[in-house]
Amino acid sequence: MTAGVMISLSFLELVNTAWELKGFWTATIGFAAGAFFMLGIDIILPHIRFGEREAHNDEASAALNVNTSSNPGWHQRRRFRNRSKITNRPLFMTGSLLALGITVHNLPEGIAVGAGYMHTPEFGLFIAIAILLHNIPEGIATALPLFKSGMSKWASFRIALFSGLVEPIGALAAALFLTSFQSFVPMSLAFAGGVMMFITLDELIPTAREHGHQHYTAVGIILGSIFVFLLSGMFGV
Repeated sequence: MTAGVMISLSFLELVNTAWELKGFWTATIGFAAGAFFMLGIDIILPHIRFGEREAHNDEASAALNVNTSSNPGWHQRRRFRNRSKITNRPLFMTGSLLALGITVHNLPEGIAVGAGYMHTPEFGLFIAIAILLHNIPEGIATALPLFKSGMSKWASFRIALFSGLVEPIGALAAALFLTSFQSFVPMSLAFAGGVMMFITLDELIPTAREHGHQHYTAVGIILGSIFVFLLSGMFGV
């Protein structure tokens, strides 16, 4: 369902609005820049994508233990983990890298909200509500592996909260920037559309098909699209 929201929001609202405001060149360049920006981020930053299967304990443990005997600070970090009651290091690393990946994705989503608000406040609110559906499972997916690794409930919650707070920070930064450079609003909308499309095609749909029947994935995408259509009609955007 989240994939349907993201696809419809990207093409029906963000890219289409950029096209109407500034023409097809701006919409095309902005969309391509957003998609390839996320591709570069996924290649450069060591993170785990939303919905990706947890690494096998043996493989993750081996990766974590490489050269630890020659690292003088390793035993000190190990004592710190013990005081933190981390009982499953591979799962802790899984949760940490997943939190990083979701944080990276939340920033451009915040840009979409900020750019939409600078277009019209109603449009910004509409985008924020649509993205909200996407953020609920992300928050759960961030906190759960950290908690299962031995981290306390509140510590896991704080990390998930920080990951989510990146989005309003991105929205505020985008709004402040676009206040002075309003001509960049259409490009920013198309850029956000490209980001969302890459996340959907690279992560959400493959994950949905991996963990469920392909028909359920198709129905979920359709339901998500219907949700965006109804929301767009109610907000008149």
